[in-house]
Order: sequence, then structure tokens, then C-alpha cells
Amino acid sequence: MSILRSLTERCDPSLAGLIVVDVQNDFCSPEGACAKRGVDIASGLEMMPNLYKLIEEAREVNLPIIYIQTLHSEWTDTDPWIYRKPEGADKETCREGSWGADFFDGIEPRADERVVIKHRYSAFINTDLDTILKAKGIESVLLTGVATNVCVESTMRDAFMLDYYVTMVHDCMATSNPVLHEGTLENTRRQFGLVASHEEVIDTWEGLERKKAAPGF
Repeated sequence: MSILRSLTERCDPSLAGLIVVDVQNDFCSPEGACAKRGVDIASGLEMMPNLYKLIEEAREVNLPIIYIQTLHSEWTDTDPWIYRKPEGADKETCREGSWGADFFDGIEPRADERVVIKHRYSAFINTDLDTILKAKGIESVLLTGVATNVCVESTMRDAFMLDYYVTMVHDCMATSNPVLHEGTLENTRRQFGLVASHEEVIDTWEGLERKKAAPGF
């Protein structure tokens, strides 16, 4: 395990991976399940251009990209999951095989990128994400997606507990409540890792490319 103190070190394509959490129609589209039940998805739509840019630039530097996709069905629904709130959870979100479970427009995993299916908030619970990261030699994860304070935060916490360096790319994630969004970011700064913008992350890659192009490198 490397000692990675700075953002530049934690974004190094030889050690880092980009994780895109739950950018799916039901969470992000105006026609999706969340919007239809009154959830404010505006911040998610606003951050999409940043996320598209980050993915594009990550591909340019050959950074591994892992997309997390939530799927729910009668095979994975349990009573504690359904009734995590006393009134019961909405059971129509991200149902297996539905349009709502598909990735949002512009999120199109390539053949050389990985999709990990999850059934709970954290992308590490009962999935092969940890195995994939270790197989790729990834020590540092750059986290993006929705919702900041739920699935992204749950994934971030488990990544940290499994000894990965974590960086929250704050303008490539969103939730319906800005107070909760900022709370997660502040908690990350205090206890878990780094918080950076997509531009700051991209700048580290551009700096690496400039260094490689310098005479005598």
C-alpha cells in the first residue's frame, strides 16, 4: 500500500479508479421514479456536464472506471430493506429489467469498463467491487454519483474501512437537499479523505501529462 497524501497522488491513473454510483433514470431523469414522487432532482441534472467531462478525461488517461448500478427485485427485497422507514419504501425504483434501472442518458459504459450490480446502499455490500479494485491495483477511489448522503456516502465509508484512499468529487455528485450534500462533504474532510472539484482532479492529470512531455522525463 502506497502513502498517498496529496490530491495529485490520489488521482494518479496507475493507482486510482473512478466510481460512478447509481446514475440511473429513476434517480436522475425527470421521468424517473424519484422525480415522479416529488424528489427534487435539479442538482443531479446540474452536475451531469461535470460528470460527463470527468469521465471523458478519465478515459483519456486510461483511468479504470467502474459504474455502480442498483437493481431491486423480489429476489433481493427483504422486510428490513423494504421497511427501513416505518411506512415502507417505494418499491418501484430501479426494478430489475425496467427503464428506470437503466443508466441515465450520457452514461454509457464501454466494453473495457466495468458495471457492478448492487442491491443495497453501499457498492461494496455483497458485490465483487473490492475484488475488482484489488485486481486492478487500485488503491485510491474517486467517488461520484447519487445520492451524495446515501449511496455515495455509504460506498465512501466502506471504501475507507477497506483501506482505500477516498476522494469525493463534490461537483460530480448530488442529492435533493443541499444541507445533506454539504454535511457529507464536511464529514468526509474531517474523518475520511479528500474533497475536490472535477476541475481539480482533471488538473492533476494534465499536470502529469505535462511532466511526461517535459525534456528528460
